[in-house]
Amino acid sequence: MSNIAIKVEDLSKIYRLGEIGTGTISRDMERWFKTKVLKQEDPFLKIGETNDRANKGKSDIVYSLQDINFEIQQGDAVGIIGRNGAGKSTLLKILSRVTTPTTGRINIKGRVASLLEVGTGFHPELTGRENIYLNGAILGMRKREIDRKLDEIIDFSGVERYIDTPVKRYSSGMYVRLAFAVAAHLESEILIVDEVLAVGDAEFQKKCLGKMGEVSAGEGRTVLFVSHNMASIKALCSKSILMKNGILESMNSTDKIISMYMGGGGIEHLNYRLLNERRLGMTMISVGVRNIDSEFSDLINRDRPIEFVFQYDNKAEYSGVIFFNIKIKDQEGNYFLVTTSFVDGFEVKKGQNTAKMIVENNFFNEGNYIVDIMVMGKNNLEYTVFFHDADCLFVKILPEQREIGGWMGKEVGYVQPLFQWK
Repeated sequence: MSNIAIKVEDLSKIYRLGEIGTGTISRDMERWFKTKVLKQEDPFLKIGETNDRANKGKSDIVYSLQDINFEIQQGDAVGIIGRNGAGKSTLLKILSRVTTPTTGRINIKGRVASLLEVGTGFHPELTGRENIYLNGAILGMRKREIDRKLDEIIDFSGVERYIDTPVKRYSSGMYVRLAFAVAAHLESEILIVDEVLAVGDAEFQKKCLGKMGEVSAGEGRTVLFVSHNMASIKALCSKSILMKNGILESMNSTDKIISMYMGGGGIEHLNYRLLNERRLGMTMISVGVRNIDSEFSDLINRDRPIEFVFQYDNKAEYSGVIFFNIKIKDQEGNYFLVTTSFVDGFEVKKGQNTAKMIVENNFFNEGNYIVDIMVMGKNNLEYTVFFHDADCLFVKILPEQREIGGWMGKEVGYVQPLFQWK
């Protein structure tokens, strides 16, 4: 008897930018006739492009997923790794039957419990207790089966005081606590968790990782886990999948996949990004890191000053102040440096603006790093997130370029500064 829990064959998902359908009734009819009656390939898939959101393409049809094939054994815990826009969430939505594939097929053995987005699967007008029974019923469980699990779910979630309150009054953290407790404890064979756990506090994230390890190793349930935290992926998953621009780059051991993701292969270093993301009249044009007085390139040396450069355009004359937050992660996704702009922020001027953060030379150690960037605005007491990407830049710091004295090689630790001696 086969132990394959999930089998994905030639899976693709396309989206049309800006419109629904193919644009005209005649093209919709042509697609239907050729695919359903003549059993031919969809003619409009041939003009689709890879989902590279950083570059403008020629086609308005993009592949969110393209020709995905893999098998997952029952009881495996599998991580799914990739930058924002790689197709991770789309893949999980298809596996959870939230959306359907454009082509290909999936075979799933057993019931699926999913935690994809904050509030997914919850009715806002129902209480926490009522939503537990609703989710159990959707999974096909009987009331007496849910009754046996109820106290355990409430205790794990830590929201007992609010369990009879409508969930529309819950904070995002309370939502995630209860939703994870429901998904992990109800009797499903497959547990799918997207990166929503980042909403919870560190203690609860650790508790969730322990529970996912327990349901995988102890109960023999299959777990799919998406996260930008490489340490969490490494702790839970022995195998992982690397996604890039909607394509499955590799499926291998977690150590090898993390190495590829951090620049060991398959993912290029990316020290500069054109963003062109607009919100409330503020357009984030670009962000990048480079040596001072240099072009943006992969060549960043530790023995020269380094600058982080933000370009943004205040088209609507935003009247508040703006903050820049930079978090830097190591090769396993552990955050080791967090810094922000001045406490009071910068006053935003109308038109194009440039902000720079300068790091003195001989600070970073040699190695590969991921930069998490957030840009926020504050107008009176109202905060707005203009941009956030947990994997915004991939940076490789090169060793010193000395002719005399030489570079002694990479030492342990994240930073390797030179201090004054007397």
